[in-house]
Amino acid sequence: MRIYDIAFYIAGFFILGVLAASSGLNFIIIIMATILMAAIFLFIGYLRKIPRIFWLTGLCLFIIIGAFYYFWWNSYQIKNLNIIFDEKINFQGLVVKNPEQGNQQKLVVTFQPPYSGKVLIKLRSYPSFDYGDLINFEGIIKRPDSQSYAAYLAKDSIFGIVDYPKTELIAKNQGSVIKSQLFKLKEKLISNFQKTLSAEKSAFLAGITLGERTEFSQEFKEAMAKSGTTHLVALSGYNITIIVLVIAAFFSRFLSRKITFVLTILAIFGFVLMTGAEASVVRAAIMGFIALLASQVSRLYSIRNAIVLAAFFMVLVNPRVLYFDVGFQLSFAALLGIVYLGPAIQKFFRIKEEGGFLGWRKNFLTTTSAQLAVAPLLIINFNQFSLTALIANILILEVIPPTMFLGFLLGAMGFFSTALAIILSWFINLFLVYELTLINVFAKISLPITKIGISGIIIYYLIMVGFIVYNYRNVKS
Repeated sequence: MRIYDIAFYIAGFFILGVLAASSGLNFIIIIMATILMAAIFLFIGYLRKIPRIFWLTGLCLFIIIGAFYYFWWNSYQIKNLNIIFDEKINFQGLVVKNPEQGNQQKLVVTFQPPYSGKVLIKLRSYPSFDYGDLINFEGIIKRPDSQSYAAYLAKDSIFGIVDYPKTELIAKNQGSVIKSQLFKLKEKLISNFQKTLSAEKSAFLAGITLGERTEFSQEFKEAMAKSGTTHLVALSGYNITIIVLVIAAFFSRFLSRKITFVLTILAIFGFVLMTGAEASVVRAAIMGFIALLASQVSRLYSIRNAIVLAAFFMVLVNPRVLYFDVGFQLSFAALLGIVYLGPAIQKFFRIKEEGGFLGWRKNFLTTTSAQLAVAPLLIINFNQFSLTALIANILILEVIPPTMFLGFLLGAMGFFSTALAIILSWFINLFLVYELTLINVFAKISLPITKIGISGIIIYYLIMVGFIVYNYRNVKS
């Protein structure tokens, strides 16, 4: 078996072990199931005399290693907690993430000694706090009121909630200088949008370029959910692609290939930090790094290995994201749909390779395959998937690329000339009016599917896998 195949199966089996453990299976049961799987591989390998199958027998060990790693990581996190619940106490905490601003503030705070751990603190919108603020709090730390919410917070190692405690600012700028400056840059870019566009349009532009959604009205959130376009404001590989292409194209004109590579990687890293390191953009960043590295060392870039390695590194850093982070699941499901289901749909319906007017064929395949891949997850987690979402996304995605490009340009222009930024905003406004109109129209004509059982999900994905395999064999033959 080739080395990159071995790496693929090691990472895949490790992830499978983490998934089994995080879903609540007992460690003994996982070991027994792994031994049974290894025995089946050994039996098949003996009958068929296929060396790869014998390799899989041994590599099954990494399922057990993955499960053990999850249990160890989880116990280590809990062991290092020192939180007093349900008592009024004074404690100091450092704001370690960019606060969510809106009708209220949400701060993720790390305790200072003698306590340890992280909590979510909800405050009134004023006075506002920033990343890196050291604050004294007086309040009651409570456990999350539901198991699902506790799991959602635990994926970020947050184990307590404090509602509207008394606060006193002790010191500012106690966090990372780099992260602080990146957060300020993000806020400045959004401010540049707000100076030249209406509230709704600037909020939407901030969403599709920087993943910022705090300024969205409740009505607009509902419209995006009903029209199936919420993913437009969830950071994805497209944002990373724009940065990679622009940075690489610019610096390659003046600098060597090696320096361009380093600067591009630093730009990706900075963008990830600036936008809050969401699962989708972290996944895209890791895959972008792997693609760039493959190009740098003149190695073949394998999308299969890139997907698995991206998931492996994210799970290694935080095993809880695999089972408890919906963004992580949606990101990888959509990616797998684009990579494997898209070509199958193209082959089955004999869609031409050419992009078509404004690249509509490519957008159709990308949108359809991604939407079909994530449909069950959307129904389970958000109780809604619109059948008209495919049409809405095809029409809107046609103009998202120029909107994003002009949006980044507008944000940069605002640093130099407000007058030029206003002129540029007139052109962006045309795209934004078109996109927002379609979102509102398709919100009114949505055809939602709101329920699907476990058996339905299994059957759905089995049909999808069968469809992919059928078309893959036809291509091979």
